[in-house]
Amino acid sequence: MSVHAADAVLLIHALLVAFNVGGLIGTWLGAWLGWRWVRVRTFRFVHLGAIGIVALGVLVGAACPLTRWEDALRGEAPAASFVARWVSWLLYWNPPPRVFTVLYVTWAAATLATLVLVPPGPRPVARRSARRLGESRSGRCRPEPGDGRGPASPRA
Repeated sequence: MSVHAADAVLLIHALLVAFNVGGLIGTWLGAWLGWRWVRVRTFRFVHLGAIGIVALGVLVGAACPLTRWEDALRGEAPAASFVARWVSWLLYWNPPPRVFTVLYVTWAAATLATLVLVPPGPRPVARRSARRLGESRSGRCRPEPGDGRGPASPRA
């Protein structure tokens, strides 16, 4: 039983909840305000995967692995630190389980719908790889020595 390790797992759990909740809210707010980060593909698909795993877990009746891990580390000891008590209070509610099922599945569906309504942008193309071999920054090909397009230099 390691209370400090349990508190660390609790904090990670809270950060994941904040990512799932804040990611969707931030995406809608960012789409409205024109923030570019909300169209980053990696963020959008990692966010969908995170809430999708939570929704799938609740649909199959699996307990959250972070909750189980924290319980195993904490044992019978309550969340003792100030931060742990507040984070526990924010994370762990006592409504019927179906409330969480509806909440998680609805949030996952909203996240999936957001991919369509606020689509991620195209993948950025690296500048170097976009240039053709031998092309300069101006877009013109570099002259080969002695080809008549530039100053001739003797070949060695």
